[in-house]
This record gives sequence, structure tokens and C-alpha cells, in this order.
Amino acid sequence: MREGAPLRDPPQLMSQDGVLKARIVVERRQVDVAGRKLWALTYNGRYMPPTLRIQPGDRLELAMENRLGKYTNLHVHGLHVSPSGDSDNVFIHIHPGQTFHYSYRFPGNLSPGTYWYHSHAHPMSAPQVAGGMSGVIIVGGLKRHLPPALRYITEHVIALKDFQAQGDAIKTEGLRIGATTNRTVNGQLNPVIRIRPGEIQLWRLANISANIYYKLHLQGQRFQVIAHDANPVDRIWPADSLLLAAGARFDVLVRGGPPGRTQLQTLPYSTGLAGNQFPQATLATVVSEGEPMHPPALPSTFAPVENLGHATVAARRTIVFSENKAGTAYYVNGKQFDPNRVDIRSKLNTVEEWTVRNDSDEEHSFHLHVDDFQLMSINGRPHQGHGWQDTATVPARGQLVIRIHFTDYTGKTVLHCHILNHEDKGMMAVLEIVR
Repeated sequence: MREGAPLRDPPQLMSQDGVLKARIVVERRQVDVAGRKLWALTYNGRYMPPTLRIQPGDRLELAMENRLGKYTNLHVHGLHVSPSGDSDNVFIHIHPGQTFHYSYRFPGNLSPGTYWYHSHAHPMSAPQVAGGMSGVIIVGGLKRHLPPALRYITEHVIALKDFQAQGDAIKTEGLRIGATTNRTVNGQLNPVIRIRPGEIQLWRLANISANIYYKLHLQGQRFQVIAHDANPVDRIWPADSLLLAAGARFDVLVRGGPPGRTQLQTLPYSTGLAGNQFPQATLATVVSEGEPMHPPALPSTFAPVENLGHATVAARRTIVFSENKAGTAYYVNGKQFDPNRVDIRSKLNTVEEWTVRNDSDEEHSFHLHVDDFQLMSINGRPHQGHGWQDTATVPARGQLVIRIHFTDYTGKTVLHCHILNHEDKGMMAVLEIVR
């Protein structure tokens, strides 16, 4: 786990015959992380816990045992699944000493790509995730959209987790978003990723941190985006850099450059006058070496995408994010989160258009559970993202327009800012999807 060690992908738990049975034990343990021994909040004794790998149509039977001194729960971020009962129900409290049995039944058309799982225990989501309680979920099937010669390429999980150290422990209380932090890839400090010149690899970029943003850049290379928030794109699109707001993911193809070393970096980024300044940092070193490869050219088109641009809109709503001057209270439509209040009711099998407005001087990371959305415009300018997403950055003093197609599932769920410090301090609302 020392700096410069080879990248280690997390261990995997994979479904068999349509079912993944897993057990996750939540406890505070001392772990090796970024070359140090630190006390952390762990899943199965690991800072970088197992990747859960499933297929569309699978079931996930997951027992979660809580050995912490406070309650917790689990959210499967981005997955299109029921928000009720023993499924993706963020209103559940698993108290110390209890084991809760989650049962998720995923649809056959579940979108392939990279998701993640983490605590959603209000108002402790930020300390629990910052302490280490987050991992990756992969839904198989993304590579079937690639040419046959590229369907067996090497893939890597690039899970971005940061921690602030306090003595011999990862800090969980009094978290300041802009404080000095340690950015890791899969819990490693500046690991080495090996690739052959010309080789194409699939990298699953996932910001599974509590609060901070990443602006990813690979020196001398461009990312070829094939999925955003586990939604395959209609056209593969290139990017010199990718902004991963809190909670966001991209599945990208990377081509090995000429022999030599280069860096995967996060570039300097500001979230606004009232926000935070994130400095540049090296996340990993990419070493290109070995026999050159000559893979086929990438196709221009990739996967079919439903376009909501011409859909009949059943309702239009405005969602306003705001905060007080001290940055100690955060609001959705002027109200702080109350789990016993329903803020929005939307009808199943309809399309709604939401204007998400930011009345503050810092960016916020809008996230919606259960159903993903199509981002239509940013500050009045039409947006073409080539697909859907579940997380989007709302500019300071700006706004987004999104369209959502509510399908398959009813029940109570939430929308919120995925900067978890903000969510914990009130920036979350209850959405009920009804027949």
C-alpha cells in the first residue's frame, strides 16, 4: 500500500445464477490506507471494500451487521430499484448490534456501468462516508456495445476516496470540506497503472468521497467517455478533463501512450465564492511499456438512448437550493429535511421537467434516487450529454433544467445535494412516487 505500488483493484463479490448473496459487517477497525495504519469505519474490515458485481435482472440479498456505536443504513447509489421495504430504503435505521437483511430485485433492463454503495444515515452520512463507508457496484453488460475485438480489454476500478487524518484515525467529526486531505485511488496513494503503448483499457472512474470534487486529467491523453453515472452514451465523446462532482461516475476508454510515464491528476477547481478551492494533486502514475498494440478504431455510435426532448411533460417544478450566510444550514425550497414530510409527489409513468435553481454562491451536487434524468440545459444553454445521469453540478447562482421519466417503482425516496455535509445540514427533500 506504499506510494508507487501497483494499482490493486478491490476484491469482487459476483452474482451466480442470478443471485448475489453478500454480508457486510460495519465496524471501526485499524486498516492500512495510503501507507499508514489508521482507525477507519470499514465494510468487512477494509477501507476499500469489495466491489459488488451483478447483471441486469439479478437479485441482491445483502445482510448488513452494524458493529458501530451509532445507527447506519445502506444506499445503492444510482440503481433503478424499489425505494421501499427492505430494498433501497434510506429511511431504515440499523441500530448497533442489529443485522438487517436487504433484498433488491433489479429489472432486466437495468443500465450497465459503475454505481456505488454507501451509508445514507441522516444526519451522519458525511462522517460515515468520510470515515470509509463506501464501495463500488458494477452492473455488467457495458462492453457488449464495443466492437468484438474490444470486449475483453483490461478494466480497472478507479475509486476516488479521500480522508483527513487526525492522530491515528481518519477524521469523522468537524469535517471541513476545504481542509487538507489525502486523495487515494482504491485506498492507495499514487499507485502505478500499467498499460501497453496503443492498448485500450476500460477505467471505471467513481467519486465515492463524502464531499470533495475531482477534475480528472490524464497528461497527454484524452478520455473517451462510454457511460456517465452508469448510463451508456449514444455517441462516444472525448474529454481532456472530466469533472466528477460528489457522487458522479464516468466509464471511459483510455489508450496507452508512447513508452514512458505520465500522471492521472485532479486539476485545480473552485466551487465558488462561498465554496471551496480544491488544489491540483497527482492521483496515480501511468506507465506505458511493453509490446505496442494496434486495436481497432472506436465506433462513433455506442448505445441506444431514450431522448426525453420530445416527451409529453406532465408537470413542471422548481427546486431551489439555498443556504444561510454562515454555511451552517441548507435548504430545499426554503425547508430543511424532515423524513416525515412529503415535499413532492410525482406520478408513475409520467415525465416531469424540473428547474433546479441554486440561490447560493457555491456549486451544489444535485442527486436524485430511483430514476435517472436527462440534463436539458445549464443556465439556459441547451446541453447534450449523450445520455442520462443521476448527479449533476448546479452552478453558483445558476440553474439546470432536467427531465425525469418515472418508471417501474413507487414509494418514498429523496433528492438532495450530494455534498454530504450539506445533505446532513438539511439540503434534502422527500419525493413520493405514486400511481
